[in-house]
Amino acid sequence: MSFLSKLLRWERGRQKSGYDKMLLCGAIWPIKFDTYLLKFPEGSEISPHTDKVVSGKHYRLNIVIKNAVEGGEFICANPIYETKRIKLFRPDVSEHQVSKIVKGNRYLLSIGWVKNT
Repeated sequence: MSFLSKLLRWERGRQKSGYDKMLLCGAIWPIKFDTYLLKFPEGSEISPHTDKVVSGKHYRLNIVIKNAVEGGEFICANPIYETKRIKLFRPDVSEHQVSKIVKGNRYLLSIGWVKNT
């Protein structure tokens, strides 16, 4: 699927775990990055995993727009920086997950980039 055909359209998340994502913007030059709006509906969750990249260091900044009423906690083995609403981590090397959304929906803005080494 091309970049433009994904832009501003909801699609299933990569982990096939019930969350949806909408591509807001991205580029491959001068630095590869993407920005998504993520929606985690009730019942969704993401199992522990890492997101491998072919080369470089992958960084991701997640900004929680709306927490679920119950569940939906972000769990990361080794975050770079973390507060209740801000999560900065290396998804290529730090195992991460989202606990099951028990009640409500969770929304976040997710900005990822790959730094060449």
